[in-house]
Amino acid sequence: MQATANLPAIWNLSLCGSSSKVHIVNPRHRKSHALHCLRSEGHEEFDNSQDNLGLSSITKEAKHKDIWNLFREAQKNILMLNKQRLAAVEKLEKLKTEKDELLERINQLEAESQIVIKKADKSSLFWELLLRIDSMVINGLINIEEASSLRKLVKEHEANISEFPLDVLQQGDAEILAELRLFTNKGKRNGLHVIHICTEMAPLVSVGPLASYITGLSSALQGEGYMVEVILPKYSTLDLDEIEGLREIEADAYSYFNGQLHANRIWNGVVSGIGVTLIQPVYYSSMFSRDKVYGYQDDFDRFAYFSRASLDYIAKSGKQPDVLHIHNWQTAIVGPLFWDVFVNQGLEGTRILLTCQDFDKGLVPPEKLELCGLDPAELHRLDRLQDNINPHFVNILKGGVVYSNKVVIMSSSHSSIPGLEPTLAIHKDKLFFAPFGVDNSMEKGFCCDLHVSAYTSIKNL
Repeated sequence: MQATANLPAIWNLSLCGSSSKVHIVNPRHRKSHALHCLRSEGHEEFDNSQDNLGLSSITKEAKHKDIWNLFREAQKNILMLNKQRLAAVEKLEKLKTEKDELLERINQLEAESQIVIKKADKSSLFWELLLRIDSMVINGLINIEEASSLRKLVKEHEANISEFPLDVLQQGDAEILAELRLFTNKGKRNGLHVIHICTEMAPLVSVGPLASYITGLSSALQGEGYMVEVILPKYSTLDLDEIEGLREIEADAYSYFNGQLHANRIWNGVVSGIGVTLIQPVYYSSMFSRDKVYGYQDDFDRFAYFSRASLDYIAKSGKQPDVLHIHNWQTAIVGPLFWDVFVNQGLEGTRILLTCQDFDKGLVPPEKLELCGLDPAELHRLDRLQDNINPHFVNILKGGVVYSNKVVIMSSSHSSIPGLEPTLAIHKDKLFFAPFGVDNSMEKGFCCDLHVSAYTSIKNL
């Protein structure tokens, strides 16, 4: 113990491994201890370098594997995209083919529809021009003589009327007049000019068979080369959506009634290719603003007003129709009015045709005739309007028969009009008989031919 205690003590601060310790080293063991430390440190460094080499190799291998995985994934994506691209191209080509086929079909349908449209436009344009000429006369832009010439020009040009510039129709009457005066002389219409003065027309207003008869006959006659137009009251119940190009003439047209002149509003348009004029009383506005067309105590007053206003409009507009076609008792008063008042107002060449479908006679006291400007003393006679059975009344339908140039009786069971046999016997040379119904093409053709014969015989009178 003492010897050991006498040995010099050496304090050795050494860092071995990862921890710091203080050792008291015996000189005898110092050398071996140093060698041991060196060996430990060298071995540890060697082991670390071997570990690092192993890790680096594993990392490189992992990275290499990841790169190949990404490459393979990219290849798969490229292949998939190529397939999608090819499918899209194929679909695009198919759509392009379908589009081309569709465009070809559309062009074909448009070409076919243009044929129908041109026919409709041609008829509408024809009537638009004629009705605008009416407006020019009423507004004082042209006189009756020039209006007559222009109407004749338009009628003669119907075959090539589509050459008239459509954009001009959107302008005023003065611009249309200037264009009409430049219109060339081509294609002529040889048919007669017929004006229906009536109380119904399909599809505007329909109560009985008269409505479809007016539209059907007018269309058929226009197909034969006739120019046919219709004048109607402007009922409040009219289906105005059926009228193409409806417009009001911006001038009042006056007509005589009950001792005074009364203003009317005049409307023009086209229905089923037929020119239509509507007359709307201003002062007597309630006459045609009712729920029904017929069935009122003042029906004679209403339709006498309309009949007189129609004739006043025709005369003022300078129209010179070949035939005024009137219907049933409601407009039969046109016959006496025409020959007693209007024939010398530029209508010397016009004739009257009466069609009877309804055998109601329209019996009224003689003094009622004064309302529209007729002389009761002249007409309340047995050979004129005096009723054959009730001599204290005038028979409006009888007046139509007496004062018409021709009479068409539409009946399936009657050969004449009950109560008017003596009158019909006197005027038998005027009579044409037609079937009441026109349900098939044969009857329609017969009816059209019959009216053509009636119009032609009237023209030759």
